[in-house]
Amino acid sequence: MSTRHLVLIGLMGAGKTTVGLECARRLGRPFVDTDDLVTSAAGLSVEGIFARDGERRFREMERAVVADVCASPEPLVIACGGGTVLDPESRRALRAAGVVVWLRAPSATLVRRVGNGATRPLLRDDPARTLTRLERLREPTYEAASHASVDTDGLDVAAVADVVVSRFEAAAA
Repeated sequence: MSTRHLVLIGLMGAGKTTVGLECARRLGRPFVDTDDLVTSAAGLSVEGIFARDGERRFREMERAVVADVCASPEPLVIACGGGTVLDPESRRALRAAGVVVWLRAPSATLVRRVGNGATRPLLRDDPARTLTRLERLREPTYEAASHASVDTDGLDVAAVADVVVSRFEAAAA
């Protein structure tokens, strides 16, 4: 079994947390979500951090969390916030410490999964248009950051986890 971390990236609603928890169970590893670690350290929700300190401060905190989890000697399953890999430092750290798997789904599927986006600061105004725009803007970065990608559309959590674990084990070998 590889000692590299399994890192999941993708847009909001791609399934990073849900699939990550299942992959962690299957691999017998701890699961961490970078957004949860940032909010725990800040004592505020993502929405609260954005409102009080702005996106720039959130991204700084996120970069520190990524550095910490990448340095973990214990192999982890890491679910990253949707914008984590936009930061070149975080992208390099994640690729160096783990196998990065990009979870993908069409924007219509993502919109259905995230609902009205009330708790997601970037989606507040128009979730469908925003997710379509983010997909277009972030796709090259997700592509550059990932070792593999998995299309989650139309698959249940178990099926996605099957593919993710298989791609992880092949890339980590």
